[in-house]
Amino acid sequence: MLRIAIHPQLQLREEHGDTRAPLDISRLVALLDAIEASGSIRSSAESVELSYRYAWGILRDAEALFGGALIEKTRGRGSVLTPLAQQLVWASKRIGARLSPTLESLASELEIELDKLVRAADPAVRLHASHGFAVAALREFLDEHHVRHDLKYCGSLEAVAALASGGCDIAGFHVPVGEFEAPVLARFRAWLRADTHCLVHLAVRTQGLFVEAGNPRRIVGLEDLCRPGVRFVNRQEGSGTRLLLDLLLQARGIAPARIDGYRNGEFTHAAVAAYIGSGMADVGFGVETAARRFGLGFVPVLKERYFFAIEQKMLQTPALARAVSALRSDSFRERVDALPGYDATLTGTVLTLEQAFAGYEGSGG
Repeated sequence: MLRIAIHPQLQLREEHGDTRAPLDISRLVALLDAIEASGSIRSSAESVELSYRYAWGILRDAEALFGGALIEKTRGRGSVLTPLAQQLVWASKRIGARLSPTLESLASELEIELDKLVRAADPAVRLHASHGFAVAALREFLDEHHVRHDLKYCGSLEAVAALASGGCDIAGFHVPVGEFEAPVLARFRAWLRADTHCLVHLAVRTQGLFVEAGNPRRIVGLEDLCRPGVRFVNRQEGSGTRLLLDLLLQARGIAPARIDGYRNGEFTHAAVAAYIGSGMADVGFGVETAARRFGLGFVPVLKERYFFAIEQKMLQTPALARAVSALRSDSFRERVDALPGYDATLTGTVLTLEQAFAGYEGSGG
């Protein structure tokens, strides 16, 4: 099956009267990102497959358009990015983190539609899931093992509702460990039936506070979100992480209205991390992996379990059997375990709802 990739293309030109071709900001940002890591324009140009001369041309054209320098020479460090260049790099990271789940979902839909037209094949596994790094790793793993699938990222509640209505074959959702398990689980009871569905354990992951590198504001708990001058960035309404944070704040008697930026919602953990990394906020809430990937500090708050829900009768179908087999493999477990903040000890374990949640009673139980 062919795989389609959709990437945003950033372009820059003068607002009025500019007849020149727009500058490709995506290529510029890739070059700047490499320069920040290596300190060398020549080696950075090679790493992004540009000639040295062409790389200098891109830098000069961009500096002319912005009216400011992007690169500074320093003794002992080579070339370093100016604040303007750093902001360009972070803006690109924010855009990528915010749009990637939507673009991946659109690409997956297009792949399936094209595949239907060019060849007859077994139906693809329809996977709806709350966005997470282990889910992204599973998509790559299924590709490598030629398991046809159609992935749509959505909130946990939307995913299990789609499973109940026949809109998908596998629904990914997450539930906190401990005191908040019951109230979160109650939100899924209308769709998950003990006599109909089973679960495949994906991972245990750590949720907590994303803070700036070095934690200069000394944020150590949720109470610090209310401090004057602390800017917060949230997940979108309807996401499992947003629901979890609401419960945590309610338990501590913290009114969301006291938190500056609580209404600002991002669609992924990575987008929250990029928002903070670019200096637009001081703190967010999400999984540890995102904080580590963007060079942020992390204050752990609690752990949660991520599951895939499947209809029991569908487990024996060829497509789902291959997907579950991939989930249960040692090689996939190792891949999940390598993610910061993830524990893959039980990855691939098939459970009844009663085994996963003692005394579970769903809409049909």
